Order: sequence, then structure tokens, then C-alpha cells
Amino acid sequence: MQVSVQNGYHINANPPTFSYLKATELTLEQVPGISVSFIVYPNALTKSFPFAEKPLAVYEGTTEIKVRLRANKSLTPSTQTLPGSLHVQACDNQVCYTPGTLAVSIPLSIK
Repeated sequence: MQVSVQNGYHINANPPTFSYLKATELTLEQVPGISVSFIVYPNALTKSFPFAEKPLAVYEGTTEIKVRLRANKSLTPSTQTLPGSLHVQACDNQVCYTPGTLAVSIPLSIK
């Protein structure tokens, strides 16, 4: 799944640098016959900001969160959508904003 962060902003990495920062986290809803094996978050950039006492682990620009899914063998070939949520805390060079949640939809092709 690609995540695009608007120029001039960043989101906290997973894991974040400090426990009080909200990590970027993908949660996926349960769909019959589909299970999530694991989620892999990208390597973070380490950047310094005026509001932080030490460099922060962040994502900027376009980055990818990888998801390994497993389909039950009883499923018939089809296309469907796996709904979920992306939890993020966006920041600019001055301040971090209130964490938020974005709805996501991952298209699946079951063969």
C-alpha cells in the first residue's frame, strides 16, 4: 500500500522516536477467508526539527507499507476490497498535529 505525504509535512514512523508520538499504523478489517499474515513498515528517515530535542524517525513523500495476506483455499476466484484504517500523526517543521485516521481500501484479486 502506498502512502503519500504532502510536501512540507511528515508522519511519524512505526515505531516512533518517542512513546508520546503516535506511530503510523495500518489496521485491516476482518474479511471472511482472508487473513493478515504480517505488516511491514518502511525504514524511516531520521530528521531534525526545531520542536524536537533529538532527531525523529519519520516518513515523507511516497512510502510503502507492505501487507502479506493469505486467502483460504475455499475462496472462489473473485475481486474484492479489504477495508481498513491508517492511523497517522502529521507534522510540519514547527509542530505536530492531532493524530487522525484515514479510511483505506485495498483491492484484492483472488485467483
